[in-house]
Amino acid sequence: MAIIRLINSCSNNLIICVLLLLSISYGAFCSPLDITSPFFIFGDSTVDPGNNNFIETIAEYRADYQPYGQNRFFETPTGRFSDGRIIVDFIAEYAKLPIIPPFLQPSADYIKGVNFASGGAGVLSGTNQGLVIDLQTQLKSFEKVQKSLIEKLGDEEANKVIKEAVYFFSIGSNDYMAGYLGNPKIRQRYNPEQYVGMVIGNLTEAVQVLYRKGGRKFGFLSLSPLGCLPALRALSPEANEGGCFEEACALALAHNNALSSVLRSLEYMLKGFKYCNSNFYDWLHDRINNPTKYGFKDGVKACCGTGPYGGIYTCGGRKKITEYQLCDNVDDHVWWDSFHATERIHEQFAMALWNGPTSSAGPYSLQDLFFDKTQLTIADVVDDPRADL
Repeated sequence: MAIIRLINSCSNNLIICVLLLLSISYGAFCSPLDITSPFFIFGDSTVDPGNNNFIETIAEYRADYQPYGQNRFFETPTGRFSDGRIIVDFIAEYAKLPIIPPFLQPSADYIKGVNFASGGAGVLSGTNQGLVIDLQTQLKSFEKVQKSLIEKLGDEEANKVIKEAVYFFSIGSNDYMAGYLGNPKIRQRYNPEQYVGMVIGNLTEAVQVLYRKGGRKFGFLSLSPLGCLPALRALSPEANEGGCFEEACALALAHNNALSSVLRSLEYMLKGFKYCNSNFYDWLHDRINNPTKYGFKDGVKACCGTGPYGGIYTCGGRKKITEYQLCDNVDDHVWWDSFHATERIHEQFAMALWNGPTSSAGPYSLQDLFFDKTQLTIADVVDDPRADL
């Protein structure tokens, strides 16, 4: 019926008629790769879908055991550091993509994208070295995917996949928590400004590597207020007053400010470079301090863990300390465990990145990056409410 309305309207509106013809032509001849962009993900536990299940590591860097995944969206715990889905699962859904598989999952299909992230990973190779898949190794894995795509699709189509893809980064927290604050030798060698510069420099080079390979569209999950994580809040001298670990927060802010400056420079320097950067720090900080405004009851304590604020990282009982407590209703909480947010936080911020206000994401939204609004299919036109005009 919508198509009939559009055809009838051609007599009254030449623009709609032309748009209809163009959309029919585009819909008839485009391939599925033209409709939405593939999705390649690099990062740490915030976006790891289970790569660490396939490497030799310790329980602190795995989440393939209960109560992780307790909301049963997936049949069993997958390795996601959450009670259910994580931010990239929601982004894939909004982009009309399937769940993006871990790179190390046997028989993973790469055409729609793949996830290289590893819980505990850092930008720097020395962060949790030997226990995780660092960013440089993730980039080498991407090279293997690129070669596989060329073999499967040929140079032209493979290059099209690489160019149209969105490359999403969520990494850096472990460099500051474990690599700097938890490493006295590194703190003696570098002051905070030098260390932030080193992390940002390596992250910038990773982006440029992907750009040289053909990548043009990039998304970034900036760092959260690290000192307000239950694990670091429990270490804070102001813990008894409910304060955050300010040194960790200062490092996160310095990282985010430096990243914002670098991305503005890259946009100017690199032809065709587009990006969506996020203001995760302020966004999450507001929910931590004002949870009831956003449908939560507790912005401070972890649902799963033990000790002050649930800040001792024991969730699941497989770590060095096996005792842990589990809250009655995870949806009341901002924090799932001592370091990681609940599925509800992942979903809310995925939506903010997708099409939220510029205070949350910019200069492009993820929706802008995944979909070129100048290219419309017949379904887009039929579903457009303006078709009734």
